[in-house]
Amino acid sequence: MRGRNDFAWIVVLLLIAGALCGQAQTRVCAQAKPQVRPPKVDQAPQKNDPKAQESEVVRVETNLVNIFFTAADKNRRFITTLGQQDIRVIEDGVPQEIFTFQRETDRPLSIAILVDVSASEELTLPSEKVAAREFIKTVLRKGKDEAAIISFTGDATVEQGLTDNADHLQKAIDRIAIVLPPGYMGGGVIVPPIYNPDPRAGSTAIWDAIWVTAEDLLSETNDKTRRTIILLTDGVDTSSRFKRSEAVERAMKAGAVIYSIGIGDTQNFGVEKDSLRKLSERTGGLAFFPKDETDLRAAFGQIEQELRSQYLVAYAPTNKRRDGSYRKVEIELANPELRKQKLLLNYRQGYFAQGMAPQSGELRNK
Repeated sequence: MRGRNDFAWIVVLLLIAGALCGQAQTRVCAQAKPQVRPPKVDQAPQKNDPKAQESEVVRVETNLVNIFFTAADKNRRFITTLGQQDIRVIEDGVPQEIFTFQRETDRPLSIAILVDVSASEELTLPSEKVAAREFIKTVLRKGKDEAAIISFTGDATVEQGLTDNADHLQKAIDRIAIVLPPGYMGGGVIVPPIYNPDPRAGSTAIWDAIWVTAEDLLSETNDKTRRTIILLTDGVDTSSRFKRSEAVERAMKAGAVIYSIGIGDTQNFGVEKDSLRKLSERTGGLAFFPKDETDLRAAFGQIEQELRSQYLVAYAPTNKRRDGSYRKVEIELANPELRKQKLLLNYRQGYFAQGMAPQSGELRNK
């Protein structure tokens, strides 16, 4: 009798130990990978939100490479009449057979608007907010497109997660405010304090903000959306842990195009035009350098046109190796008559073959 009781106690103790171990493992796993919680505003999943339908999407692995591109004449008017026979695709110097060619005017958009709120944007932020609100009002289609608002200095903060609710996005834009570094005296002059508990406060980490937005936000969106980053900054990075090349690489792996709007207090800080151009061109976007509020609105207007005037070309690369290497892509005009017109083709200049996934980053949520 006693032997049975001893055995029963042993079983009970094993079950308790197993439960405790399972709880411990759950805590470890939860801490091992940073997670982005939905912002406090707009928490309820929306009926037509692509993210809310994520569980219904069947992901099929494919070897096709998708490249979006636009064609414009010398007056920057978009050409929307190209056919598959008018272009050719070359990867690492080798011509590729085109599998799909089509115009893309109705694809859902996933847009992350990144706003630099460091001291260099103090004079221009009000105009940026006006233009961003107008862009959201014009571009966002309820139940189809989604956008997020992210402010950044040394850290990136989600003011509003991806949503198709224009009102929530407008309120998030309204909340954005400049974060001045300790000891800031104005006019670009900073007197370092004796004790600074947060050395990244008020600094500018552009490349970190892009990297973590691509990793934690856009890479989680529906595969059918057009992933886009609109970056408002002067391009002067002072505190990023990642390099610009690493930010570009992460955006490309997420399939995100970056449109840079180089703006800020040019008298005291300046704008890094070359850096922003390279950032955008590598991903298939454009860089704009508005001189006033009219130019700023025009920049947002051209971004909208670009997103609605694209072509999609898909091909199965002749290089079948999945080694994570970078592959250079060129799209050329095959039609001699179109070559005479010197059309400008804008597209991302390459991609990374499937390989090891990068480590995760982290976004703060308000």
